[in-house]
Amino acid sequence: MGENPIFDGLNDAQIEAVEAVTGPVAILAGAGTGKTTTITRRIANQVLTGAFMPGEILAVTFTAKAAGEMRSRLQALGATGMRANTFHAEALAQFRRFSPEQPEILSHKGQVLHRIAQSLPMPYRFTALRDLAGEIEWAKNRRIPARDYLERLGPHEPPIPADLMHRVYVTYEQRRRTAGMIDFEDLLEQTVTILQEDERALGVVRGRYRAFTVDEYQDVNLLQQTLLDLWVGARDDVCVVGDDYQSIFGFTGATPEHLLRFAGRWDHTTIVTLEENYRSTPEILTVANRLVPRLRGSKKTLRATKPSGARHELRDFETGRQEIAWIVSECRRLHSDGFAYEDMAVLFRINGRSEDFEEELARAHIPFQVRDGSFLQRPAARSFAVRARAATGPVAIAAVRVATELGYDPRGKYDGGDEATRQADLERLVVLAAEFPGEDMEAFLADLRARFASEEEGRGVQLMTFHRAKGLEFEAVFLPRLEDKELPFALSTSDEDRAEERRLFYVGITRAKGYLAISFARARDGERRSKPRPSPFLSEITPPSERPVADVVPARAKPAARTGGPLFEALKTWRATAAKEAGLPAYVIFHDATLAEIERVHPDTRAALRAISGVGPLKMQRYGEQIMKIVATFPAPGVPVTAAG
Repeated sequence: MGENPIFDGLNDAQIEAVEAVTGPVAILAGAGTGKTTTITRRIANQVLTGAFMPGEILAVTFTAKAAGEMRSRLQALGATGMRANTFHAEALAQFRRFSPEQPEILSHKGQVLHRIAQSLPMPYRFTALRDLAGEIEWAKNRRIPARDYLERLGPHEPPIPADLMHRVYVTYEQRRRTAGMIDFEDLLEQTVTILQEDERALGVVRGRYRAFTVDEYQDVNLLQQTLLDLWVGARDDVCVVGDDYQSIFGFTGATPEHLLRFAGRWDHTTIVTLEENYRSTPEILTVANRLVPRLRGSKKTLRATKPSGARHELRDFETGRQEIAWIVSECRRLHSDGFAYEDMAVLFRINGRSEDFEEELARAHIPFQVRDGSFLQRPAARSFAVRARAATGPVAIAAVRVATELGYDPRGKYDGGDEATRQADLERLVVLAAEFPGEDMEAFLADLRARFASEEEGRGVQLMTFHRAKGLEFEAVFLPRLEDKELPFALSTSDEDRAEERRLFYVGITRAKGYLAISFARARDGERRSKPRPSPFLSEITPPSERPVADVVPARAKPAARTGGPLFEALKTWRATAAKEAGLPAYVIFHDATLAEIERVHPDTRAALRAISGVGPLKMQRYGEQIMKIVATFPAPGVPVTAAG
């Protein structure tokens, strides 16, 4: 075995997987355990041992990039001639060969959905097209046709009311068919139909491929599984590779159940578990492994092959601004210690959280890159800029009007999709406009460009969502905003949804190679949830023997702000009048949390008022004198009220 380069550098579990060249094989590969190395060596060994000819092997991946990497690695091992493809690319080849009709394939659903969305009632007509497209993909991947959508929706929450989503789905299908086009899900579905109805076509496919390897099997959906079953038939030469702990794409219809049930299909399945981690330090893996008891599924405890490194950080902050400032300063410190900025990542639940970091990193002259589009490049800011140029009146009032015209709904509840990001971006624009000292809209837009337009493509600290980080690794990883309603996200209320949110956290932790910082804040200015609570997941990674989350937060926390007192009510009455006069929503003047804090602190000087979270320089200038007068009419806490007599 030592003379065979295929086995060079492999551990015992990897060798077991590589040697299992026939029969059903399930490789349960934990994060950073050399999954790609293992499966490419196994495929090469299938050819080297003569178990299969190269052209008889089909390896299926989920991205064209992964397929290309697999082909390159196989070629480096001297193994050529086998096929590595995505589900869609392989289905396309078969569809083109066997379908009597050759319709055009819709490159993206937005081409059809754009006009359909414009016909929706307010505020849904501005729903992100990717969310509508994603919902249609969810249904098609579960093989739910438009006619059955409402009946089979179950507990699933669509991005807009179910009756409207049904209308969108039906209309989309009608217009797509009229145009003579199919989408990528139709491509799989129609290939399934061809193979089910055309015995000759099915015989050709099964005659060509005798051995199958499916990567990222935890992300397979019902439609893909149906196609795979047709390819395989009654044979058992199938190798699936995946990690149910990293199944985070339920919104596409994916489920880890196919992976977890695989071994039960054959009583002679070879099961190999990869647990030796080549990515992270023992300290980081300790944190990840603490989530394992709650992740359920197939137990995998990661073991580090790297030496010990720095302890992970668990930080709490008084305000979100302090949290961001600390992360930016840590980026600078790590860079001075030799870390490349490109090897640092800040991960968050939705794209709408990137702009705070964009602004602070730009102010600190630290390069950064946003994987899914920076704040000013995203739909909300682009649409806002176009409309705002024609707006009249004071900047703050015009901003609210423009945002409302774009469907801004401060009372709405949104899932973790693009609409949640769009709403968060609109809210940020409204708040920034309220804080802008000038009254010229062009000056405000120029200020936005100066504050946020410092992204450098391919360079700098990487800002991205947990989902986007899947499959990547970084020397240093920051996980801010570990707060309830953020992770787990607000609308993740079912056990299944919360389990997937926990897996997102696990994916975030296991991206880190040498440095991990997890943080949360107790106050967030300018947001609807201005007094967040720590994420319940934090207690799962912090055992009582070390530092319970219950001690991390309350030990230094301020007393809970009292609300409902006479000063609080007086401030709310004043705020309502000020908001009406300014034509602004009340929360833009001050959040309830800020008013409650003013009541609790009862500031007797302007400096004391300015120190309260939520009272910035501009608001101090505009409203400070009025607030101080109101506060002065109420006795400070503990001061007796003298009866008039």
